[in-house]
Amino acid sequence: MKEILIHLIEQKALTKETARQVLMDLSQGRYNQSEMAAFITVFLMRNITVSELEGFRDAMLELCIKPDLGTHDVIDLCGTGGDSKDTFNISTLASFVVAGAGYKVAKHGNFGVSSICGSSNIMAHFGYQFTNESDFLRRKLDEANICFLHAQVFHPAMKNFGPIRKELGLKTFFNILGPMVNPAMPNFQMVGVFNLELLRLYNYLYQQTNKRYIILHSLDGYDEISLTSPFKMVLAEGEHLLTPESLGFKTVNPAELAGGHTVEESAAIFKNVLENQGTETQKNAVIANAGMAIFCANPKLKVPDALAEARESLESGKALQAFKNLLA
Repeated sequence: MKEILIHLIEQKALTKETARQVLMDLSQGRYNQSEMAAFITVFLMRNITVSELEGFRDAMLELCIKPDLGTHDVIDLCGTGGDSKDTFNISTLASFVVAGAGYKVAKHGNFGVSSICGSSNIMAHFGYQFTNESDFLRRKLDEANICFLHAQVFHPAMKNFGPIRKELGLKTFFNILGPMVNPAMPNFQMVGVFNLELLRLYNYLYQQTNKRYIILHSLDGYDEISLTSPFKMVLAEGEHLLTPESLGFKTVNPAELAGGHTVEESAAIFKNVLENQGTETQKNAVIANAGMAIFCANPKLKVPDALAEARESLESGKALQAFKNLLA
């Protein structure tokens, strides 16, 4: 590890294979806590390269527990997190809206590290029992159109890093990796990233896959469609710069997207939005992201039609029913 750290401190990049092997070794506990912390810290001080990200991704997918859902025709809505915006749980809510609209969702999530309340915090609060049992997940996919994949029960290797990440309380390369290592291997994916450099890295790597994907970045730093600014949308076919108004919404104040200061407060916002009792801004942010995910999962639709499906799912209570069916 000393040689690896010196190599990195000298601003040299790891090859794809070296990055893969180092993360395999770290994940399997072959280095001590200080070495692991030092390795993570290096990537807090410089940008990750394509080869490093690709190697880390390959290691995580090699080590993870892969569920048998009976299909890979599922979509995941997942942001990298780490944008330090402390919004309410937009992508998790949007996942239930997409499920309510009739699309199969395999939502990959974790506890919040750089925010108070990640998707797993919300699900645990409402009593969801995390599991990697394929039969259970397959049944929920049938009953609710959605299953929830808590990262730590599918990526046991991450347990070694968990305490260090929590103590640091900063975005690490694991935030960047999260959306890329969904163990369900979904054919459809909508990903939010917190900066333009990461958007370019993601686009390069996703172009090497057979997935239909959409990568989102709001220009004021959000890893989703925030409606607070114009945003970039990247697909395999090309890149688009859009505005809230181009989707039929108005630009909003960032304060209107605030999450709670505790898990309980965040859960209250979550429940209000699902019950169609949220504010207009909360509702529109969820619909915007869910609509874009529906567009990703169903390329036959145009964006306005996908947004209309999302709105109908939320306002009719279908999204709420998907949530209840998952918890039942």
